[in-house]
Amino acid sequence: MAKYFIHPTAIVEEGARIGEGTRIWHFVHIRKGAKIGKNCNIGKGVYIDVNVEIGNNVKIQNFVSIYRGVKIEDDVFIGPHATFTNDLYPRSFNEDWELVPTLVKKGASIGANATIVCGITIGEYAMIGAGAVVTKDVPPFGLVYGNPARLRGFVCYCGRRLEEKVKEEENYLVFRCSYCGKEVKIRREDYERFLQESQKK
Repeated sequence: MAKYFIHPTAIVEEGARIGEGTRIWHFVHIRKGAKIGKNCNIGKGVYIDVNVEIGNNVKIQNFVSIYRGVKIEDDVFIGPHATFTNDLYPRSFNEDWELVPTLVKKGASIGANATIVCGITIGEYAMIGAGAVVTKDVPPFGLVYGNPARLRGFVCYCGRRLEEKVKEEENYLVFRCSYCGKEVKIRREDYERFLQESQKK
């Protein structure tokens, strides 16, 4: 008996690796060399390209496209119709194009219809708003949205915005979540970037 579920309409190419407990739904296409971890949920119509790496407990909603060069760590959420790119200078006739990698770190969430331009890192537990066009790195716990996406604040592990600063350390500011009570360390350099971006029109 298989240790994972693949819907009869899905295409999983030979050489793809699927972790125990993972569920792959209608019309998904997973290319050769892709690695998908344990207990993932891959929604309807998702495309996962050659050699893409996906960690454990990742939830990918319907019609997401994840192209070659993308690595997704554990516990990531990707909303419906989100798209990743892998070429900064796309031309239909360019046969010598450069693959530009993208990394999504543990616990991050990406909203519906977001576009992730290649060559960036999305930090741990960051939150990408729906419809965002993300063109540069997102810090850990960073909240970004808009086109182009800007750093608009920071969120807790639970996803709620952090508002209450409780103390300062040498390289960090410590916030307490008003929803779940957890404390979160935000790097001082990231907070200064937020202050700078919040002044832009």
